[in-house]
Amino acid sequence: MSSKSARHRAREFALQGIYQWQVGGHDEAAIEAHTMSVNGFDKADAELYRLLLRGTMNDAEALQATVQQFVDRPWHELSPIERGVLLLGAYEFKHHIETPYRVVLNEAIELAKEYGGTDGHKFVNGVLDKLALELRPHETKSR
Repeated sequence: MSSKSARHRAREFALQGIYQWQVGGHDEAAIEAHTMSVNGFDKADAELYRLLLRGTMNDAEALQATVQQFVDRPWHELSPIERGVLLLGAYEFKHHIETPYRVVLNEAIELAKEYGGTDGHKFVNGVLDKLALELRPHETKSR
């Protein structure tokens, strides 16, 4: 899949790192060391990867609280992939306002399709769409 952009690859690797953190309890340094040795990482935007991984992990509690209000079930019942994609999307909405909300939303949906369950992308879309209205009102009011 050589058509993937360096930024999309960075998001993929960040999601994989968030997954390792949630499921395996790995810390940031171990995740980064592992990820940078993975075949194909050289095609990712390494700076964006680090920003997304570190930012999401460091702000996870606040991001979860922000996202949880739009989730219709307990957080622990979500798959680790859904949780990771939602946290990653919320982080980008909050801290990377230079990236248009539609790009963040589309990237999150694609990650959920690639790595999540059958209809996980629909769930992610619904939650992040509502979150965008709250976190990016200036961008979403014209839609």
